[in-house]
Amino acid sequence: MFKFPVKYTDLRLLIPEIIWLESEHLEQAKKMCNLNGETEHSWQKYLNSLALMGFKKWLDGRISYPIVNQDISAVETACHLQIGDFKFSLIAIEHLLDEVVTIHQDIINIPKFAAHFYVVLEVLEEEAEIIIRGFLRHDELVNARSRMNLPILQEDFYQIPFSIFDTEPNHLLYYCKFTEASAILSPANSGDLLEFLNKNTIKLSQWLQGAFDDGWQTIDTLINPEANLAFSTRNVMEAARRAKLIDLGVQLGSQTVALLVNIIEENEGKLGVLIQLHPTGGEKFLPPLLKLTLLSKSGKVLQEVQSRIQDNYIQLKPFKGEAGKSFSIKVTLGDTSIQESFEM
Repeated sequence: MFKFPVKYTDLRLLIPEIIWLESEHLEQAKKMCNLNGETEHSWQKYLNSLALMGFKKWLDGRISYPIVNQDISAVETACHLQIGDFKFSLIAIEHLLDEVVTIHQDIINIPKFAAHFYVVLEVLEEEAEIIIRGFLRHDELVNARSRMNLPILQEDFYQIPFSIFDTEPNHLLYYCKFTEASAILSPANSGDLLEFLNKNTIKLSQWLQGAFDDGWQTIDTLINPEANLAFSTRNVMEAARRAKLIDLGVQLGSQTVALLVNIIEENEGKLGVLIQLHPTGGEKFLPPLLKLTLLSKSGKVLQEVQSRIQDNYIQLKPFKGEAGKSFSIKVTLGDTSIQESFEM
């Protein structure tokens, strides 16, 4: 794998790579995206279209591989381009002000959307310019996410520090010319990713056999034993319950909360599930405006409850599901959220 030393005396690194668009590019993008409606979705699709056209123009003559596939709408927040064996995820932005790049978790975690390179393109529509701001390899992105323990924010996005992106576009060309695609993102990587996701899915049916996942503790170790647990199961002895500490970092200061999950076997092989959120560390009340959300496998919001002032716990309505059914629980405060995946 190439390592490119950064020389701050090299003026080349201070000059951004600018791609000039023609008027026909703008007209073609407007027709493709139906901008008459002026919705936020159509505007982002328009930016994606311009970014794709500009990036293809920049690659023309620099890379001789044929275009295999391109898509501006598979994931709303990015567009995709495959040239030869290399997949590019183009992150189209209007300006880079916060020194972070917002990337949807799907284009990192889902193999069919994952790319070898994530390229940040600043789209200046009025000036008819595209500026290549930087790029990051998939393996570097995954390593940085783990090393920095980056949380998933609202709307399922990561905020990646721009400082870790490579700002020299020619390095991207070097990778494409002299590196095998499998060295950056291979089928094995995709398999490892799926294995990672499966390993991090909590199998609730195993709890009934006494097999509990790491990090899930007995309730008495995390919360006040006198707390009102409000479990409404028919037979407490048949239930399996565990709690996990949730730390939302600076949003909660030094306070943590406990996510409580209680399951019980129901008729016809179904499991009954009750989810609660409790204060920890001797605190009597939850922070206000703390959200507890139940999501379907596809990410649809099924239930949501929000803490008020002096709530000593909040809970979702109990629900049932068949074995193998998947769902997620998200805890959110402000712009920060933590999500846990479960399987009945």
